[in-house]
Amino acid sequence: MVISSTLELGMSSETANRVLEIAKKVGALLYGDFTLSSGKKSDHYFDGKKLTLSPEGAYWVGKTFFDELARIDVDAVGGLSIGADFIATAVALVSHLEDKPIPSFIVREVVKPHGTKKKVEGHLKEGSRVAIVDDVITTGTSVKKAIEAVEAVGCKVVKVMVIVDRKEGGGDQLKKEGYDFTAIIDLWPSGEASVGESSAVAGEVRAGVLRRQPL
Repeated sequence: MVISSTLELGMSSETANRVLEIAKKVGALLYGDFTLSSGKKSDHYFDGKKLTLSPEGAYWVGKTFFDELARIDVDAVGGLSIGADFIATAVALVSHLEDKPIPSFIVREVVKPHGTKKKVEGHLKEGSRVAIVDDVITTGTSVKKAIEAVEAVGCKVVKVMVIVDRKEGGGDQLKKEGYDFTAIIDLWPSGEASVGESSAVAGEVRAGVLRRQPL
């Protein structure tokens, strides 16, 4: 039995197309036996670091996220280390180049016993309107940890954005809880793709599908 996994755009823009093309080029979609951070097993895996640690990928991920965040009033961008680190840094750099600076921060999974001993590091002030970012969402556990951490210091989450939504309930749950959620790419657990529901525009045709080739 051959299972076909497909990546398709979750938003329509030149930058989103570029991210999808680069993800394919750098081999960010892997096949085999994987255990996800949620503990679930999968025969396909999105390696976000291959994308965000490539020079071209880092720029276009930062640009795509920035373009989305620039439409709303955001004071800072960040998320749970380490998946969010490279995205937040890329967004901050692009925002500087665009002369519309968005400072970044990281949320530690475990607070270190030395240094500042802070759970949230970087540029985050109480009362800030923030965007939480991550490379992949499955059940949403990592994103929720980041949300809880910034809300605990008096900040308001006005946007949640990821590179890939594996469509296993995490994104839908965030929307049910009232968060503004967007994914660049949708990757269905069944292996089938669909237009990204979080930012779909009726009647648009989205190109650039990345498929697993039959073995």
